[in-house]
Amino acid sequence: MGEVLTTMKIMPDSPDIDLESIKEAIKTSMPEGATVHEISEEPIAFGLVAVILQFITEDGEGGSEAVEEMVQAIDGVASFEITGVGRLM
Repeated sequence: MGEVLTTMKIMPDSPDIDLESIKEAIKTSMPEGATVHEISEEPIAFGLVAVILQFITEDGEGGSEAVEEMVQAIDGVASFEITGVGRLM
C-alpha cells in the first residue's frame, strides 16, 4: 500500500475569520494516520481567503474521510472541497 497526497480548499465563514485559528486547529486535530504536508492561503475575492491544506494518508478505502470530518467540525469553516488527489511514489 502506498501513500496519497490530498489537496483540500477550505472556505471560511467570512473574511473576518482568523485563518491562523483554523490552521492551528488543523495542525492539532489531524486524525491518526494522516499528516499535514503543507498549509497555505489562497486569496479568493473581496478579502476572502481560502486555506489550502495538503495532507498525506495511506492509500486505502476512506482515506480522507476522517480529515474531512475533522475540518467540517472546526469553528469558522463554511465549506471545503477536495481539489486534488495523487499517489506518492
